[in-house]
Amino acid sequence: MKFTMKQFNDRFPTSDACLEELKQLRFADFACPNCDSSKLYKVKGRSMYASPCGFQVAPLSGTIFHKSSTDLRTWFLTIFLMTTTRSGVSAKTVERMTGVTYKTAWRMCNQIRTLMQDGGDLLTGVVEVDETYFQANPRKDSRLPKGKRTGEAGIVLGMAEVGGRVRVRRVPNSGLGMLDHVYENVSKSAIIHTDGWLAYKKLPKMGYTHAVVDHSIGQHVVDGVGTQNIDGFWNNLKRGVYGVYRHCEPKYLESYANEYAWRYSNCNSGVPMFELLLSKVA
Repeated sequence: MKFTMKQFNDRFPTSDACLEELKQLRFADFACPNCDSSKLYKVKGRSMYASPCGFQVAPLSGTIFHKSSTDLRTWFLTIFLMTTTRSGVSAKTVERMTGVTYKTAWRMCNQIRTLMQDGGDLLTGVVEVDETYFQANPRKDSRLPKGKRTGEAGIVLGMAEVGGRVRVRRVPNSGLGMLDHVYENVSKSAIIHTDGWLAYKKLPKMGYTHAVVDHSIGQHVVDGVGTQNIDGFWNNLKRGVYGVYRHCEPKYLESYANEYAWRYSNCNSGVPMFELLLSKVA
């Protein structure tokens, strides 16, 4: 389902409208512990609501908006921008579109990415597993001799359900330690497809059904076995990180990867991604 800018502006014309939305999400089943009333009234001049007896609740408390001096509608607009793009939105773009400082824009984007961390149920069905390497600053490195390049921002392990979710984890190396993340995120009932990398040969000993397509000899899909879904995700992720953000510090690599994985996993959910992320705020 689409959620357009016009719909956003009509639904959230002011910060009070945004606050009311959070109140509805967080306190839909509210019952005052003192008077048992379900009614809440806006406290004038404050981001709070009160029941008839004076008991107060704060919709922003415990959320990414807590103690932020930034206008709540600006936060909502940034969430809208980050959930309606395919390739990501840089903090510089948020700065230009909302009028906040770059430091504020970067902090908002980073806070919103914390909501995009994937968890929950284990991946099931056919799951493609692959790892990929990221350069810290590819545009700068391309102009430098090899001995002076900044090196890798890190290695990311990806696990993609065919037709479903993607989960990513930053790993220190491409050795057997990667398989710990597979064990934590993929059900034993799943069928795992990988390339011919040696580390994956231990998967059958871990109890997984394992099928291999050997890219080193030019194989891509053999009898339905392939890694085209996770390869497509890597393509989208790298184009976004290198094209939009330009530079990626190693400590933020998994956070950026989670942003793209969250959008990939929820693009066909039947619910606007703005609504999905807003429900996670609550």
